Amino acid sequence: MKSIAALQAVVTAVPFDGEPSDAELDAIEVEMPLILAEVDLLDAQIMTIDRPATLLDERRVRRARNRVLAERRDLTNRAGLAQSGGAA
Repeated sequence: MKSIAALQAVVTAVPFDGEPSDAELDAIEVEMPLILAEVDLLDAQIMTIDRPATLLDERRVRRARNRVLAERRDLTNRAGLAQSGGAA
């Protein structure tokens, strides 16, 4: 039986170089506010893992969670505008 892996180079048109494409980088740039908001939420949650949460900690987590929700909403709205703008 022949190995398929030996023929992969012949079948594959463009070799994978391990770097993200321009389209992937653009998508990451669009999602960056959401990514940063999620990192802030994670940081706030990590700070409360090993000790009882104070009022300030609870406020920090709540604000970070609200920021994540707001960024998700904004990202969804931008995606909806981009889709509806080209249609019709």
